[in-house]
Amino acid sequence: MERILASPLFKKSRRFPNLLRFVVERSLHGHAEPLKERTLGIEVFGREPDYDTNLDPVVRTTAVEIRKRIAQYYHEAGHENEIRIDFPAGSYLPEFRMPEKPAVLAPAAAPSRRNPILATGVLVAAAVLLAAVLVVQPWQSRAAIDRFWAPVLNSAEPVAVYIGGYTTDSPPVNMIDLQNSERVAFSDATALARVTALLVAHHQPYHIRFQVSSKLDDLRDGPAILIGAFNNSFTLRLTGQLRFGFLLNRDTMVNRIQDRNDPQNAKWSDDMGTAYANLKKDYAIVSRVMDPTTGRVVVTASGLAKFGTEAAGEFLTSRSYMEEIAKVAPKGWDGKNIQIVIGTDVIGRSAGPPRILAIHFW
Repeated sequence: MERILASPLFKKSRRFPNLLRFVVERSLHGHAEPLKERTLGIEVFGREPDYDTNLDPVVRTTAVEIRKRIAQYYHEAGHENEIRIDFPAGSYLPEFRMPEKPAVLAPAAAPSRRNPILATGVLVAAAVLLAAVLVVQPWQSRAAIDRFWAPVLNSAEPVAVYIGGYTTDSPPVNMIDLQNSERVAFSDATALARVTALLVAHHQPYHIRFQVSSKLDDLRDGPAILIGAFNNSFTLRLTGQLRFGFLLNRDTMVNRIQDRNDPQNAKWSDDMGTAYANLKKDYAIVSRVMDPTTGRVVVTASGLAKFGTEAAGEFLTSRSYMEEIAKVAPKGWDGKNIQIVIGTDVIGRSAGPPRILAIHFW
């Protein structure tokens, strides 16, 4: 940790070292329980106990920047053999990993004159064993989150992240019109920050695109991540072909996630006309599918309302939530299409922890 904090990436800042030092030292002292954003705001940044985390996202923005800088630090030459500190997206708990080293074969004893065939056999067996180890690479992490994201992270093309939004009816004329026309929800921006932090941590190039001003043909360029539902027509087009999709009712203002295997079931619904203080739950669809139209892998983080999208972003970038998928997944699930319906409790203006409600592989 001290080596990281002494690097040019951290030593000129106050916020980044303070948060990283706090979470690392706390973890090393045996505190493994999850850390709340508000707790860190109070203890690290001196905020008042009742401060609004939505209006003052100092913890979230600092954590995103720390993840970027840690990724840069370990990407630089000379740090390959250091113990690695990871600050995974979706959590404020650090993780520690020993440096990855390939297996080294111990020097073989000189072959005995009495039994040269046995000595040769030992050497051949050792060579076969080493080759198997190098092929399987058991030291490589196969965490569920890595298996889920592998089709995206292994792409040679940059990932396109499409964030949903709304534009004004009339075309913009001046700069004020243009800025006002590109409206993005705060919850979508939160999901965007989580997803791009994960891409940065894996050194995967990406582009951020405003979906409203993008064309469907753009989806052919490479893997895509779609953020938002009713404000993202790419999401509605894709999920409209899948088991779980979105239904918009402009008359009643009750939107819902439809299970096409049980189309009359309306248990995953939001009354968009109700006072937000009365909304207790929200829902979202997380997908990772091969788009049949473009032939490209697409990931979605899409909520019925803002809370669902926020929870979907957390779910997609959390190791612990991804492990829940692996517990119920069939063999070879990482090569299959996946759709997951998640639910979350609404806490004030923020989403609570995501929960898996339904999951479908094919």
